[in-house]
Amino acid sequence: MTAAETSWLVVAAAGSSGDRAGRRVRRAVEEEGVAAGKSTAAAGGAWIVCEGEASQSLRPPRARTWGRVGRTPVVSVRGRGSGRVSVAGMTCFKKGERSRLIYSFRVHRGRRGEPKGFIRRDHRDFIVRAHIRLGSPIVLVWDNLRTHLMPQMKAFIAANEDWLTVFHFPAYAPDLTPQEGIWSLVKRTIGNLAAANLDQMATAVKTG
Repeated sequence: MTAAETSWLVVAAAGSSGDRAGRRVRRAVEEEGVAAGKSTAAAGGAWIVCEGEASQSLRPPRARTWGRVGRTPVVSVRGRGSGRVSVAGMTCFKKGERSRLIYSFRVHRGRRGEPKGFIRRDHRDFIVRAHIRLGSPIVLVWDNLRTHLMPQMKAFIAANEDWLTVFHFPAYAPDLTPQEGIWSLVKRTIGNLAAANLDQMATAVKTG
């Protein structure tokens, strides 16, 4: 786990179409009950924590690069059966505190019986580690991933309600998830990387 040096929030100018769209999004989120997390966090002195996941195989995302005029650079890479790198991240916010990024990392090598991504136990342990790291109650906001809604996870949340409160994003709301911007920047850094193996890709993602 690590902490980011800083974080940035860009707000559309007043009166712009982006501002009107932002107001519509905020109203929709408030109707879903997500905005209630702000008052909950303030009342309990808690951190607001947004969680999200991303993954990357050896097939890199498309990216811009330099090349000769009329000749698009093409690099052959291994793609199938090569495993994947998965990252779960938490962006953490609290008034009067510097924002933080906490992440968990997993490499899937395609071995029999090996989880392809984060399972319920991983999410549970990740939340506990974040609570210890932050040293305060947590108001967790995350999506409706199947592992987030499992009965065992709901039981874990109920058993720790003294320090853990959970809200869910609407069904599809990538623009509301701070991690989406982080994953976009990470994938941009590996867009021109032709990794020779999974370990090289894992190092690049972790460094990014």
